[in-house]
Amino acid sequence: MNQIEFALRVFAALAVVLVATTVCGRLAMLVRQPRVVGEMVAGVLLGPSLLGAVAPGAQAQLFPTDVKGVLYVLSTIGLTFYMFLVGSSLDHGLARGRNMRRASTLAVSGIVPTFLLGAGAAALFFGSLAVEGASRWEFMLFVGGALSITAFPMLARILQERGIANTPIGGLTLVAAAIDDAVAWVLLAIIIAVGAAGSPVDALDTVAGAALFALVMLTVGRHLFRKLGERVERQGRMSRDTMALVLLVVLAAGWFTDYIGVFSVFGGFITGLAMPQSQVVRQELQTRLTDLNSILLLPVFFAFSGLNTEVSGFGAGGALWVPLVVIMAVAFAGKYLGCAAVVRAQGFPWRYASAVGGLMNARGLMILVFINIGLAHGLVTPELFAILVAVAIVTTAAAMPIYRASLPDDADRADTGAAPTPVTTSNAP
Repeated sequence: MNQIEFALRVFAALAVVLVATTVCGRLAMLVRQPRVVGEMVAGVLLGPSLLGAVAPGAQAQLFPTDVKGVLYVLSTIGLTFYMFLVGSSLDHGLARGRNMRRASTLAVSGIVPTFLLGAGAAALFFGSLAVEGASRWEFMLFVGGALSITAFPMLARILQERGIANTPIGGLTLVAAAIDDAVAWVLLAIIIAVGAAGSPVDALDTVAGAALFALVMLTVGRHLFRKLGERVERQGRMSRDTMALVLLVVLAAGWFTDYIGVFSVFGGFITGLAMPQSQVVRQELQTRLTDLNSILLLPVFFAFSGLNTEVSGFGAGGALWVPLVVIMAVAFAGKYLGCAAVVRAQGFPWRYASAVGGLMNARGLMILVFINIGLAHGLVTPELFAILVAVAIVTTAAAMPIYRASLPDDADRADTGAAPTPVTTSNAP
């Protein structure tokens, strides 16, 4: 195959991915689901689950091995910049003082029960779902970490659309979700480092390199970016050269973290955290990077995930139903019950507690990133990958119905722009 034929195949694959994710995204919105739910489903439909079963020849023609390699590279670039945008969008002002303490408590309530339950489920199914040669504790850490994730970007979008992002309960939930994700990425970096090195001691170089990178980027890097932000604020816009410099830093950070044995999304996320808290900088980054990333590159990632999802084990009498039900149950119960109990204990009504428990269960794109990194590093079997993709779709799809049932539209609008009134308890803030 010459270069022109190969390029035509790549363009055809990208066109199919774009059409499928756009259509499924619109269908999801019609049933009042986030667009990302439809895009995740589209990725699964393009894989062996549907297209490969109905038209295996067409699926093989559209997504041969070499084209899948290109899709992997594009999706990795998209994920790196996506995590950069996630980090740059975090409001550092929310993570201070009393709000930070309460959010940290909420984050722990979502992470610890879910992690412990997920690790327990992993131990239960270690013999049937673990990669050959993997250690039990490494497998337990990975599954527990994957289930502990909350999709911060999607949660932020939902709260903004509902008009409660700046209320106490909205800010509390946002910061807690951000902490959840940060802990999950650190845990994944350690798991990958240990998996690649063979033992915790051998992984110290990788862990130390990642810690040093984060320290330098969040101190020296943040100082330099602050100066850049002041210049952008004076000009009122980000020049082409300045944007090129930012992109270069993100790519370099992604390359470095990949090189030391941690996935590139970690470099993108930390670089985003180092960006200045400038409204102009944020607006310029969102305006220039979001559309290409969210419309094309991230759907490529969904498609790549779908191409790796094999659901044959879910057929009648399939061996994956029992682990699916157990892992799904512990994923939901750990987040919902843990977070709802803490929100209630902090003095908010039960309807707010239930709403937060539902939202914190939305794992969205973030868990797919997590498990795809695990797949790339040989930490995940196809069977476990399929189970966790199903968990991602179902828990994300359940978030909004639980939220709406807990906070009907009229009650939601009544609280917009105002702080919800906590109930009177001994723990009231």
